[in-house]
Amino acid sequence: MGRAVAELGILADEQIREEPSMSKSFNPRMPMAAYDHTITIVAVLELSGKSWLLGAVAPGVDRRTKRSIDARDIEGVLKALARLKIEARKAGFEVGRVVLGYEAGRDGFWIARALQARGLEVYVMHPSSISVERRGRRAKSDRLDVDILLGTLLGWLRGEPRRCTMAPIPTEAEEDMREPGRRREAIVAARLKVENQIDALLVRYGVESFKPRLKNAEQKLAELKTADGRELPPNTMSSVERLLTQHRLLSQQLKEIEAARQQVATKADPDPVERKIQLLFSVFGLGVETATVLAQEVFARSFKDRRALAAFVGISGTPYDSGGSRREQGISKNGNSCVRRLLGQLAWRWLKFQPESGLARWFHERVNGAKGRIKKIMIVALARKLLVALWRFVETGEIPDGVRFAT
Repeated sequence: MGRAVAELGILADEQIREEPSMSKSFNPRMPMAAYDHTITIVAVLELSGKSWLLGAVAPGVDRRTKRSIDARDIEGVLKALARLKIEARKAGFEVGRVVLGYEAGRDGFWIARALQARGLEVYVMHPSSISVERRGRRAKSDRLDVDILLGTLLGWLRGEPRRCTMAPIPTEAEEDMREPGRRREAIVAARLKVENQIDALLVRYGVESFKPRLKNAEQKLAELKTADGRELPPNTMSSVERLLTQHRLLSQQLKEIEAARQQVATKADPDPVERKIQLLFSVFGLGVETATVLAQEVFARSFKDRRALAAFVGISGTPYDSGGSRREQGISKNGNSCVRRLLGQLAWRWLKFQPESGLARWFHERVNGAKGRIKKIMIVALARKLLVALWRFVETGEIPDGVRFAT
């Protein structure tokens, strides 16, 4: 058994496969190599907090293996696959490729990286891309889910169209790079929630002018009176004071993240992603926040063309063409919602700060003074064109037509 486990570690050389990175091109709909069932073990993991269920098919083995493994037991996964390799060898088949897949979820990508480091070919499936029965009540269990995942992975390896979509597996450094931006988004949402709670408490007594973001908010709070001129009730005052303490802490954390981002914008020896942030920040109208989110969440990845780029963000079209019915359903909204919101805001700012640019002129020509729905549709189209133009700018140095740079 120890020899078989060791051989699994050597499969990295046999498969001639490098660790996938988000900085490299990756086609989420097509396998990297054709599936040869005579030399390949295909396995999937159904993950949970207490245990994992491994399902696999191996050449020469006339059953689908299903084995329960302790959660986070990577060595247990390797031993189960090593047993399958031994069984395939006894049946006269020499395994030269081991493929394992699992559903993206709470565990993230550490499992994929750990198994890749031991020579396995690992894929992470987008849950929403996996087809399931559409009955009103469908049976669900870990064993049934393993069968679904295994069938999906086998179909994807055979190149069946639209079987599922795979997620690019980021390196640990790439995941860590995005953490400040995602933490900032969470802090902004938490601070807004606290502000709404303060407002809800005070409005009960006719107070509507209190602003927690003021430097002298504590002093203003002590001076507050109800609508009829009385002091705020003591318990309400205590609740507002506690919320205000939370607000100050969140605001301080937000300032620390933004200060670190500002340093990247003027860094003397930037890495490739930081260089893209600086290029975007040099465009008049793009702030540090916009440049950082676009560079880290989008442009740090590799896309084969502009359609793949738009699909990743979720601003590509979703046509409905069946029989005699043909219509456009709008944008897909399947991508990164944070980037999509930011692009909508950037499109409006672009019209304000870059009025002489080619994209702004194109927008005004197409809108031609129209308002309402047409204008909203065209602002989404402008956001898509702007995303592609900025992508080409950071990748190839192609400057968008008529763009102004910050001095």
